Amino acid sequence: MTERLYYNDSYLTEFRARVIDASPDRQRVYLDRTAFYPTSGGQPFDTGELGGLRVLEVSDEGDRIAHVLAAALPETEVDGRIDRERRFDHMQQHTGQHLLSAVLIELFDAPTVSFHLGAEACTIDVAGALEPDQLRQAEWRANQIVFENRPVSISFQDSSGDLGLRKPTEREGLVRIVSIENLDRSACGGTHVRATGEIGPILLRKLDRIRGNLRIEFLCGGRSIARARADFDALSKIARVFSSPLDETPALVEAQREKLQDSDRMRRRLSTELAQASGRALYGETAPGADAVRRVLRPVESLTEDSRTEAQSFTLAGPAIFLAVAENPPSVLLAASKDSGVNCGEVLKRLLGPAGGRGGGNATLAQGSLPSKAALQELAESLSRELNFPTTEPRP
Repeated sequence: MTERLYYNDSYLTEFRARVIDASPDRQRVYLDRTAFYPTSGGQPFDTGELGGLRVLEVSDEGDRIAHVLAAALPETEVDGRIDRERRFDHMQQHTGQHLLSAVLIELFDAPTVSFHLGAEACTIDVAGALEPDQLRQAEWRANQIVFENRPVSISFQDSSGDLGLRKPTEREGLVRIVSIENLDRSACGGTHVRATGEIGPILLRKLDRIRGNLRIEFLCGGRSIARARADFDALSKIARVFSSPLDETPALVEAQREKLQDSDRMRRRLSTELAQASGRALYGETAPGADAVRRVLRPVESLTEDSRTEAQSFTLAGPAIFLAVAENPPSVLLAASKDSGVNCGEVLKRLLGPAGGRGGGNATLAQGSLPSKAALQELAESLSRELNFPTTEPRP
C-alpha cells in the first residue's frame, strides 16, 4: 500500500521514500509513500524526478501508485521532487473548479456532471441550460469569493455519517472532504490551495453543447492572466490595423466583414456572368461536327463552380457536348445538351468503375474523380472515343 502524502499536504513537493516493488526493467516502480499525484478525478498526474530520473507518468492502481520513469531506477531508497509550477497550477485549477461548480449550484441550481483539467484549459459539463448573462453572473460571483480569500480545508469523515456534500459519494469508509468555507463540501482526492485567494482570477471562456449538457471552458490563476494578456495583445494588433481605440474595434471589424461579404457576393456574381459569357462565346467559336453536335474538350487546373457554369452555358446554346479534364485533383466534368443524344450520368458511371473512379450526375451534367493522373488520362481517352471528340489537341 502506498501512503499518499498529497492527501494531507498539497504543498509538499520534496520527500524521501522506499521502493517496495518494481517491474523487471525497474522503470515502473512502487513506493511505500509518495507525494506524486496520479491521474484521477479529471486531474492529470504530477511530473518531476525520482532518484534523479524523470517521471513520465503516475497512475493509480488501487492501493498503490505506479511511477513510470525515463530509465531504470537502481536504488531502493530514493528522493522525490515534484514539479512545483505544474503542481500549483493544478491546485489552482482544481480548487477553482470546486468554487465555480458550487456557485453554479448556489445561483442557478445547475449541477456539474464532469470535470477535465487540460494542459491549456479546463472544462466542466453542467446539466441544464444557462444563458450567457447567467454565466457572467457566475464568473463575477466566483471571483467575489476569490477576493474574500475564504479558507479551503481538508478533513476525513466516515461515509456512514451525514457528510453534507454538494454531490453524494459512492466511496465507503473514510472519505476525504475538501471544503470551501460557507460554500462547498466535496469528496475529492485532488490537490488544492489553502484559501480561495490563491486560486487567482477565474475566467470563463468557450461554451459548447455536448450531449445535452453545457460545456464551460474556464481558466484560473496564472492561466487566466496569461490568456488575458494574449487576448489583449491580439486585440491590440487588430486595433492598430484599424487605427482605432481597442473598444471601437469590434464595430469596425463587423463593418469590414459586411463589406467583404458584399464584395464576395459581387465577385461571385461577376464570375458567374463571365463563365456564362465564356460558354456562349466558346459555342460560337466551335464548329459543329458532321452530326451537327459541337464538342469541346477543356483542360483545367481544377473543377470549380465556374467550370460547371461554363459547361452548362455551352450546352444550352444548341446540340453540344462539353468535357472538362482536371489534374488537381484528377477529375472530369461532362455536360451535354438534351438534344445531343448523350446521357452524361449513364456514360460517366459506366466508364468510371473500370478506371477506379467515383462519381455520378444526371442526363445533362455529371462529374467524377479518379485515383491517379494515369487513370484520368485513360478515362479522358475513352470518353473522347465514345463521344466522337475530334483528335486535335484540347482547347485551353
